[in-house]
Amino acid sequence: MNSKLAKRTTAAISLGMAACGAYAAGPNIIVMFADDLGYGDVTALNPDSKIPTPHLDRLAAEGVIFTDAHATSSLSTPSRYSLLTGRYNWRSTLKHSVLGGYSPPLIEADRTTLPGMLRGQGYTTACIGKWHLGWNWNNIAEGQKAIDYSKPITDGPTTRGFDYYYGIAASLDMAPYIYVENDRATMVPQRIEPDYNDGVVFWREGPISDDFDHGLVFENLTNRVCDYIAASTGSDRPFFLYYPMTAPHTPVMPSAEFLGKSGLNLYGDFVMMLDHEVGRILQAVDDAGIYENTIVIFTSDNGCAPYIEPEELIAKGHYPSGIYRGYKSDIYDGGHRVPFILRWPEKAVPHTVDQTVSLSDLMATFAAVTGYTIRDNEAEDSFDLSRVIYDPPYREPVRGATIHSSSDGSFAIRKGPWKLITVAHSGGWGYPTKNETEGLPPIQLYNMQDDPGETRNLYLEYPQVIEELYSDLTDYVRNGRSTPGAPQSNDGRQWWPQLNWIEKE
Repeated sequence: MNSKLAKRTTAAISLGMAACGAYAAGPNIIVMFADDLGYGDVTALNPDSKIPTPHLDRLAAEGVIFTDAHATSSLSTPSRYSLLTGRYNWRSTLKHSVLGGYSPPLIEADRTTLPGMLRGQGYTTACIGKWHLGWNWNNIAEGQKAIDYSKPITDGPTTRGFDYYYGIAASLDMAPYIYVENDRATMVPQRIEPDYNDGVVFWREGPISDDFDHGLVFENLTNRVCDYIAASTGSDRPFFLYYPMTAPHTPVMPSAEFLGKSGLNLYGDFVMMLDHEVGRILQAVDDAGIYENTIVIFTSDNGCAPYIEPEELIAKGHYPSGIYRGYKSDIYDGGHRVPFILRWPEKAVPHTVDQTVSLSDLMATFAAVTGYTIRDNEAEDSFDLSRVIYDPPYREPVRGATIHSSSDGSFAIRKGPWKLITVAHSGGWGYPTKNETEGLPPIQLYNMQDDPGETRNLYLEYPQVIEELYSDLTDYVRNGRSTPGAPQSNDGRQWWPQLNWIEKE
């Protein structure tokens, strides 16, 4: 193990112990968050997958498989916001799209986050990987060229509940290309990396440091994750480790070991590498002797991206969205239905959960696991999944209804088998776009049980279902929450044109 990293990690753990006082008795928690992995890319979820994923399949065989799990958005930044806050992303000031590498922080300074909650319960907390939720660079107000990278960032991960952070500001194709540890760049960039575009190997122009190599970032981050797990086992405290991966997002750069191995394309090779990196982390858990009482979660921030040439995969028999329609950015299920596997050998018997759940539910679930009582102004859209984890026969729906959002901020609401899409288009980059709706119905209603591919719009046949779903959506928006509790405020209402239909009532 890297001795310098071990010392820094041990120091971070000690700092967390001193700050929190009493030790927690809860399980260790590891959340692996893939970037743009499709539901159909994991063999355990899609037996017809042409990409071998033996390590994810092992995790699934030993854990709980959620077959109807959804990111709150079909894009990266908003999904991360919801996972870490338990709040729908569209309640924040970001109503559509994503942040960039120079964006200010999205998570409010006074908002309780998942790591902050767990730290209050006695956990040490770490984030290693892609942040993509904004922070403040030095001199950002004067423009990117004025940034002094030798000075600390502010309002970063260590101010949002994490004791330790190591990673990159945003996606791997977004500048600046530097590592940040806690609140400082590990090396000041001395040159500008030009635009590069070779299909799925793509990044934008920007500053790059000498210790940064796009093709080595994913492996480097996994090394740090494994080192953190090893260093944390000497502590009396449980840890929460959040690993937002950089793969299989662009630039799609599998290591030489995996080039050509899938027989599909670079994306298939990269997913194989991702599975391998998951295996390394599972091995680190085994080697640390913490297998039984460690919750390991694997999921993704949204569906497979259309720019990785899915048509080439489909021509060879691999469907990255499985049986579902659409891809990243879309309001259709292929945009936001994601792999979601949870393993907890000490408490969870391997089984499958078929009911609809959201990644925003992690906060309420871990609150229940660790004995934390959520307040009215916390985790407003998070539901406790522990009942379906502990007790496989439990069949009552955990959630009332679930809201999905697309890249342009369009809404869908899911309740039981019914899914109402409040627009005529995909809400994203897929067909039909906003400019391709001539002659189409103004809204879409699908029965996901009978028609999971969203091929038959039933909006004329079930007006009472539409009325009920619109009523639920309106209540959830106006109340500032979808969970029981006192009404809360949404942020940035003036930037919310997609909800004009509510204002007109």
